[in-house]
Amino acid sequence: MPEPAAMLRLIKPITWFPPMWAYLCGVVSSGVSPSGQWGLVLLGVILAGPIVCGMSQAANDWCDRHVDAINEPDRPIPSGRIPGRWGLWIALAMTALSLLVGWQLGPWGFGATVVGVLAAWAYSAEPVRLKRSGWWGPGLVGLSYESLPWFTGAAVLSAGSPSLAVVVIALLYGIGAHGIMTLNDFKALEGDRQMGVNSLPVTMGPERAARLACWVMALPQAMVIALLFMWDRPLHALAIVAVLALQLWAMRVLLTDPKGRAPWYNGTGVMLYVGGMMIAAFAIRTLEVLP
Repeated sequence: MPEPAAMLRLIKPITWFPPMWAYLCGVVSSGVSPSGQWGLVLLGVILAGPIVCGMSQAANDWCDRHVDAINEPDRPIPSGRIPGRWGLWIALAMTALSLLVGWQLGPWGFGATVVGVLAAWAYSAEPVRLKRSGWWGPGLVGLSYESLPWFTGAAVLSAGSPSLAVVVIALLYGIGAHGIMTLNDFKALEGDRQMGVNSLPVTMGPERAARLACWVMALPQAMVIALLFMWDRPLHALAIVAVLALQLWAMRVLLTDPKGRAPWYNGTGVMLYVGGMMIAAFAIRTLEVLP
């Protein structure tokens, strides 16, 4: 039997925050008062984080067990603390649980859950295994972690398709998250190289990959700022300018030692990034310019 502590580590609670936060951004940006719908808000947050994101982590660890044996042999599956096929069974059980809970959020919530589950398996599992690509893999994860839960939160609260402004802002932040995922690949550089996973740090080298990741993170935020000015939300736009300026400082520190500083940036710059997401969500919640 697997160890309980190893099972918790398998679903990586530290990774739950981004999709949970993005779902809350969707709730805020919908412009719909959550009064009387707090159950949907709480259920959606739990679905986005512990259930769907946790499932994706279990699936990824099972499909990556050979790579992890090189990079991080102390992880639950390669270390034997989750023996046999227990990792696969946990991932499959959580897939079923995701769909069951997603059904409780209505057609929009269930549809988004199906998309999220398919994306998780497409990222990790053969024969698709988009993780092999440094372009498609991080892109899929960025959209799944930020854009999809944001869209879902707005759709569930409004019981319909979110406004175009919500879709555009959610999509921009999901695209920017590609850079965050690229930096996350630095920790698996050696194992990815040996196992044929063509992450950008492997194919481009740490310096060029880090530089590209910074551009990918910064440009969508600059577009968000421009849109908020255009939509007559100057104070929110200026707040995101300040957040982006701090990220640019952190990026300069990152580029002095990309491989060594990537974990530091993931704890510093990413928090600034998601802070800007919530500012943007408040900016567009009362927007009446777009349908």
